[in-house]
Amino acid sequence: QVQLVESGGGLVQPGGSLRLSCAASGFTFSRYSMRWYRQAPGKERELVARISSTSISTNYADSVKGRVTISRDNAKKTVYLQMNSLKPEDTAVYYCNAAASWGAREPAFGSWGQGTQVTVSS
Repeated sequence: QVQLVESGGGLVQPGGSLRLSCAASGFTFSRYSMRWYRQAPGKERELVARISSTSISTNYADSVKGRVTISRDNAKKTVYLQMNSLKPEDTAVYYCNAAASWGAREPAFGSWGQGTQVTVSS
């Protein structure tokens, strides 16, 4: 059974930092690209960052480029999202999911974790 458990969110002031974690189980983590998504109230879920199975390739949405770093630890089956210089518009619930290939259009798994809430406010 696939499980994705996100953590690390919270309330932070503009300009602050957070490190999100996603612990995965139930699939061969090291074989999948991993992605972070976010969903703000009233908006569709959007792709924020992705990382290849071996960490060789990363890619970021324009809205977070230069402020966010995705990384992974295959031994721990965990993917991370380091977020710096946070802005109010980064406020959203953040989710992770896998992708069967780098260019896959859809997540590998239909089930999502509970997400972790990030709120950026003064």
